[in-house]
Amino acid sequence: MVGIGGAAGDGGASTADNLALTSARQGLHVYVYTSYQSLIRGGHSWIRLRISTKNVNNVNDQVGAMIALNQDSMDRHLQELGKGGICVYNGDKIKPGKAPEGVQLCPLPVFELAGKDALPIMQNTVALGALTGLLGLEFHSLESVFEHTFKKKPQVVKANVDAAKAGYDFAVKTYKKVSNPLGKTDAKLAMVHGNNMIALGAANAGLKVYCAYPMSPASGVLHWMGAHGPSLGICVRQVEDEIGVANMTIGAAQMGVRAMCATSGGGFALMTEAIGMASIMEIPLVMINVMRGGPSTGLPTKQEQGDLNQAIGASQGDFQRIIMAPTSIADCYTSMEEAFNLAEKFQMPVLYLSDLLMSEGHMTLETSFLDREFKIDRGEMIFEDDGNKAYYRYKDTPSGVSPRAIPGIPNHLYVSATDEHDDDGVTISDVYTDPVTRKRVVDKRERKMAGVLAALPKPKLEGPADADTTIVTYGSCWGVVNEAVERLNKEGIKCNHLSIKFLVPFQEKEVTELLKGKKNIIVVEMNKGGQFARHLRAETGITATGKVLKYDGEPYEPKHVVAGIKECLKGKKVVEAESLEPGWRTPHPPGPGVLSTSSAH
Repeated sequence: MVGIGGAAGDGGASTADNLALTSARQGLHVYVYTSYQSLIRGGHSWIRLRISTKNVNNVNDQVGAMIALNQDSMDRHLQELGKGGICVYNGDKIKPGKAPEGVQLCPLPVFELAGKDALPIMQNTVALGALTGLLGLEFHSLESVFEHTFKKKPQVVKANVDAAKAGYDFAVKTYKKVSNPLGKTDAKLAMVHGNNMIALGAANAGLKVYCAYPMSPASGVLHWMGAHGPSLGICVRQVEDEIGVANMTIGAAQMGVRAMCATSGGGFALMTEAIGMASIMEIPLVMINVMRGGPSTGLPTKQEQGDLNQAIGASQGDFQRIIMAPTSIADCYTSMEEAFNLAEKFQMPVLYLSDLLMSEGHMTLETSFLDREFKIDRGEMIFEDDGNKAYYRYKDTPSGVSPRAIPGIPNHLYVSATDEHDDDGVTISDVYTDPVTRKRVVDKRERKMAGVLAALPKPKLEGPADADTTIVTYGSCWGVVNEAVERLNKEGIKCNHLSIKFLVPFQEKEVTELLKGKKNIIVVEMNKGGQFARHLRAETGITATGKVLKYDGEPYEPKHVVAGIKECLKGKKVVEAESLEPGWRTPHPPGPGVLSTSSAH
């Protein structure tokens, strides 16, 4: 794993992107996670890239190579390198201190290599070239990245290629390469971002209206839609606030098009009244909550899975909705097909829980994975006059699903009310509340949930089926826990993994059957309160024998899960993963910051 450390504004993100693309062009799989502060300049950013010949779905435990772009990063992270690791840095400005045993320090004479007239940012290019050589990557792949990135600026291409080549040649001549240089495969890979996968998946699923107000870490969906939506026939609107966003999205969906909005926890809080409105009016739409650390403004740029309770209680009363949580960046893409089809087939809102780890994460996918057709199922919709002289929008049907006519079709007039209403939409409380109708229409809407359950894909155990220890997760914990399970089994600790994607309605029968007879049931999730463990108990009556929790703002690494599971198997009920190995997360004096962006939006 490669780490790149620096302050916001130092160019660490572009350095990481260039290294990731260079690796992908050699058929290497890459997973990228950026830990950053809510500052435009200053603070500290720590970007980790896991590069492998095999598919990877999480950051690794051990940093094998790093680029330190400033002294602060050197001081924080040098001790994370293990034996055989390398540290590349600007020898003209940065002092390394004592390196761990077996770590190779690789200072670069940046001023000499980049030229006296080079911009300060060119230290990144020199360091990237040097690291490319020491990792065993081919220079022409890096050169092609510069050519693509700056294709309209040939002078910029030349300056970057020259600086990178100088760093590459100097490092290869002066220092030893890593003991296991990166190879090359024939894989055809695309570098993708999580929010872009949500947006692209929605476009492929037939999205026609997208509304949003910018809020980290969901803003990337809006950026993609703004850049590509109009050319794809998608109406994109940045609305004045999240209340307006939700209502405009519902209005679009009511008129018969597929509509979606995205926000994070604080914005989602403002949308909750509208969610109840969509449910009682039986309007299908997809609402994305990209979770981050809360409550309130909380941690605007940090990872957490703390919004499950919020989604479950997103409106007052008994309201029908589907809550789903994709399990990976790849699943963010394909899950949009499921989300829109379920919303329209059962005429209700789908609450889609992503999180910062997935939405702002980057990884490689096989290009063939993206080359697929999405099946579009619009349910029982009426697009033209069918001669029905007695149309009832909310007709009481055995399935609970009523044929939905697009507004404006002749002979299909109805009232769409937020008050409780009868089959035609006429409110039942204008003169007196009709208790018979009230009970009947509530039962009618609730019957839809049985159909939803029948339509959902069944959950499956991953790993040895006969293991008596099962680790249960939801959402983005899937990748890191799968790797932890592999490690535990290699150590002789037999266990398997159950990842829950659909949270409401909960597949009680299937989950209970899969967990039946298990000696140890350990929940791994990213919040303080064990929200998912409580939800599991509420839906199935099953109490987890142990919980591994993490809420320090940083994602799990496989070693955290492995160590936490071992502690649970020794009898500990709750393990806080951040206490297992604090490492660089111990308090450190913050660097100077410029212009904080840590507002709720």
